[in-house]
Amino acid sequence: MKNIRFIAFGFLLTAAMLVFGNSALLAKESKKEQTQKKKEVSRLEALAKFTKVISIVEKYDVDEVTIEELIDKALKGMMSNLDAHSAYLSEKDFNDLKVQTDGEFGGLGITVGMREGALTVIAPIEGTPADKAGLKAGDIILKINDKSTLNMTIDEAVSIMRGKVGTPIDLTIVREGESKPLQVHIVRGIIKIDSVYEKRIGDDILYIRITSFDKKVVKGVKKAIKNASWAKGIIIDLRNNPGGLLDQAVGTVDLFVDNGVVVSQKGRYKQDDKVYKASTNATITHKPLVVLVNGGSASASEIVSGALQDHKRAILVGEKTFGKGSVQVILPVTKKEAIKLTIARYYLPSGRTIQAVGVTPDITVLPGEVKTHKNEFMLKEAELKQHLKTELEKIDGKKKNTKNKKEKKEKIITQEQLQKDLQLKEGVDIIKALIITQGAK
Repeated sequence: MKNIRFIAFGFLLTAAMLVFGNSALLAKESKKEQTQKKKEVSRLEALAKFTKVISIVEKYDVDEVTIEELIDKALKGMMSNLDAHSAYLSEKDFNDLKVQTDGEFGGLGITVGMREGALTVIAPIEGTPADKAGLKAGDIILKINDKSTLNMTIDEAVSIMRGKVGTPIDLTIVREGESKPLQVHIVRGIIKIDSVYEKRIGDDILYIRITSFDKKVVKGVKKAIKNASWAKGIIIDLRNNPGGLLDQAVGTVDLFVDNGVVVSQKGRYKQDDKVYKASTNATITHKPLVVLVNGGSASASEIVSGALQDHKRAILVGEKTFGKGSVQVILPVTKKEAIKLTIARYYLPSGRTIQAVGVTPDITVLPGEVKTHKNEFMLKEAELKQHLKTELEKIDGKKKNTKNKKEKKEKIITQEQLQKDLQLKEGVDIIKALIITQGAK
């Protein structure tokens, strides 16, 4: 009888616990459902508010604006307020974006970004109309023709600056060190990007200039290195390189690093997290390396320079980089329109971020010329000898192959050119020291 009571009591206790547990679970589920319902109500209220504002503007605005135009304006405003790099892409914007990485497009030849709300030149592309007109990294564009850039999005600015080849455009810029805004007149042209070219410094230094990271960079850098078996050290110039394709940045680092993380990206969702690693098979050289950077080095340039710095594979020389380390993806809205949305941020192998911080060089060197004392007599003597040599060749009937000499000269950086580029001169001095201490491998 006693056992029966204990069994009955145990049954009742278990039943009570189950009831209590189920009640707690129901209460928990109820709270979850309540939170979800509140979110849904809030969402519907927000959408209703948006629809109401659109209707009021459409009905009462002094200018007659269609519902399609209002929606486009609303989307542009929403995307530009998320961050400096997100944007709504109209049909024209979408088409323009598709041609940017093909290596040829029309325009001025500058890459722009937003810095503290101001439309800023990240870098002029070498050899383009903007470069020839004297635009510099860090210039703030105050006006495009007579239109103020305040409250203008990057895509709006780019759309205005692009135009028919041969047509003029005037930019009003604010430049550090200048007492008043400068007027820059530029004629639009076809922008052809020679993304990689190489030169020789002295007997044993290979200089590689990367102007932007388009789809030809890894192939170009690899070819330059393989053709320079004589080189004992390498200088990579990323100054005023505005960035480009991520796979080309990763591939460039992979040419110099055996293994390990090159860059990682982390977003809101796990599926947006990615890690890009170097592989031994892709590495083609272990020779001493110096990388030149400045305030015009951005995005992919910062990934390459920062990764090489973290792997202790290169010495960075120059100035702090721009600080653009976010990941944008293009998400189609219709067949002709899309949005550019920031979904993640880049992180270097050490875990540090690039966004709004940039990469600090190992050795800071400001741009400028090397001050030297010239011996005027020696210069005049050398000029006289060269003149007499030319006159002698005329008498002897010898013809100089000027084409070959010009091509050879273009492939060599002279001592005189080094004296005019303090950052490059410092890079050369460092690479010479590395060659002595490390040796060529």
